[in-house]
Amino acid sequence: MFFGRILVHRELCKDLFEKWSKLDNSHFSVETVSGGITNLLLKVSVREEDGNLINITVRLYGPNTEYVIDRERELQAIGYLSAAGFGAKLLGVFGNGMVQSFIYARTLTPPDLALLTDMRKPKLAAEIAKQLRRFHQVEIPGFREPQLWNEVFKFFKKASTLKFDDSEKQRKYETISFEEVEAEVVKLKELTSRLAAPVVFAHNDLLSGNLMLNDEEEKLYFIDFEYGSYNYRGFDIGNHFNEYAGYDCDYSLYGIFLALFSFSFMTVIYIDEVSDKDLQALYVETNTYMLASHLYWALWALIQAKMSPIDFDYLGYFFLRYNEYKKQKENCFLLAQSYLARPGSE
Repeated sequence: MFFGRILVHRELCKDLFEKWSKLDNSHFSVETVSGGITNLLLKVSVREEDGNLINITVRLYGPNTEYVIDRERELQAIGYLSAAGFGAKLLGVFGNGMVQSFIYARTLTPPDLALLTDMRKPKLAAEIAKQLRRFHQVEIPGFREPQLWNEVFKFFKKASTLKFDDSEKQRKYETISFEEVEAEVVKLKELTSRLAAPVVFAHNDLLSGNLMLNDEEEKLYFIDFEYGSYNYRGFDIGNHFNEYAGYDCDYSLYGIFLALFSFSFMTVIYIDEVSDKDLQALYVETNTYMLASHLYWALWALIQAKMSPIDFDYLGYFFLRYNEYKKQKENCFLLAQSYLARPGSE
């Protein structure tokens, strides 16, 4: 585990919550809920003096995540998203993490999402679409310009000037043509600018690990808003589809699920007034921004390969995402260009 031997000091809870300040250590227990490639999530159980058991969640930030995450923006958004019914309630903040209410649900996995592609979980697919539509309607005060290309160019600047101490990593890194990558970013940015995609407050990281489900109540939760920002709707949806491939990047079922999800998404927006034109527009928008998702996380992975102590092949992940971008690029560009050539499409 990249955090080493994790010790959650009970003093943290005592400092944040006055009513627990005089409890001895026997009243506290800690267990790991999940550990991804950015954060570690811990469940802290507190037995109060009257015997009441309280569970809270402690999220510990991964080392050096400030290079890719705006924590101030995240904390601002959490309050508004929580008020709108998303995620856990924020209970406190400390140096390298936060304390939130505990969600009684299980974290989804890539196999859970794979079930959606053969329509064995149509209710869950529709619920994700419904929740995402509602998420995109939350108003967060402040800067509302889409952040996608600002972030991509920021990542590119950092990613293209790295130096690895490990000679094998450096050798692999030097095989990357950053002139080519930059040219691809510029071309895709120009193409997406013609799509007039709506700008919404987006999750930007809706992978399986950021979805929780209470199976008994059939209640779905979106969690972890650290990459949240105002962004293009198509990016949020396209990025979500890409995450169905998991960290191994198996994109074989992308097309099937994209069609299903697009219909569900449009249905909950327009109820029974979904037109072929609306569906086509969303399909093209999502496919095109799906490419941007590959570039975003490919560049992100290079920075993590240098900065993160987590035991994960970030450098290999760059090549998985960038190669998938190149594989999908021609078809996605042709689809978008064909759509844009039609009268009234821009």
